[in-house]
Amino acid sequence: MNASLAELAGRVVASFEKALREMKISAPFFISQNDGTLMQPDFVARFPVLTFASGPTNSMRGAARLAGLADAMVVDIGGTTSDVGMLMQGFPRESAVSVDIGGVRTNFRMPDVLAIGLGGGSLVRDDGARIGPDSVGYQLTEKARVFGGDTLTTTDIIVAAGLEEIGDSARVADVPASVVKTALARMETMVDEAVDRMKTSAEPLPVVLVGGGAILIRDRIPSASQLVRPENASVANAIGAAIAQVGGEVDRVFSMEGQSREAVLNMAKSEAMDRAREAGARPETIKVIDIEEVPLAYLPGSATRIRVKAVGDLAIAPAPVPAA
Repeated sequence: MNASLAELAGRVVASFEKALREMKISAPFFISQNDGTLMQPDFVARFPVLTFASGPTNSMRGAARLAGLADAMVVDIGGTTSDVGMLMQGFPRESAVSVDIGGVRTNFRMPDVLAIGLGGGSLVRDDGARIGPDSVGYQLTEKARVFGGDTLTTTDIIVAAGLEEIGDSARVADVPASVVKTALARMETMVDEAVDRMKTSAEPLPVVLVGGGAILIRDRIPSASQLVRPENASVANAIGAAIAQVGGEVDRVFSMEGQSREAVLNMAKSEAMDRAREAGARPETIKVIDIEEVPLAYLPGSATRIRVKAVGDLAIAPAPVPAA
């Protein structure tokens, strides 16, 4: 998959670099990857698959910063879909199963995200009982009734309920109150069920709503201990990219024979932290955020697959002070 995308990835990276030169921007250039950390441009050109699903990851990282929560469920509501994912120590939980991408079954890291057909442009049918999965998408300002169109969308429902002032509310004054009530309840149920599916226990947990469509959910949902709508939630994606850290990862088989478990883990941690530093992280900020151990009974020497992830803040040299 990397090989098939290599030419395209090279062109994309070159285009970014050209655009930055033309705009006379001399700031260091990085691209975010799907684990919430940054990559050098030449690394992206070699391993483009690591950027898959970096969008939802950025939104989740941004949500963590805006809400001040390191462990929570994040619901990123856009125009067509809602992405639901779990934050653990401020980073998205990774999927534990193989992921199908373009018909190819893969086994590399991907954020564990559930997408549902609910967005600001989702179509409302059956007197509010059916929402989506189809959407007017980017044509919301043309097709939604509050903007002069003839398609009833979730945004129209929010305006008809008097919860937001968007477009011309007079255009949805004829929407029956029963339809509005049913549609609002259906939207909340869709999000509640998605959050419940992504939880690992029955206990309620904080739910952070971000994205331009976060206005769709107004009342508390049963699966949430609290519903958080942080300021600037609509730009959580951009904030997540801006605060991204540099990461280093080790994922290989270690032999435990003749060594203590603690010694082997320390070796793996040190290797991961070294990789983070080499990738551009400030040494004093590097910390280990994830460790996984999988004993391999079918290999000799007490073989164990160990995966360690370390992250740190980006080390950027200060800009030179102009001469007086």
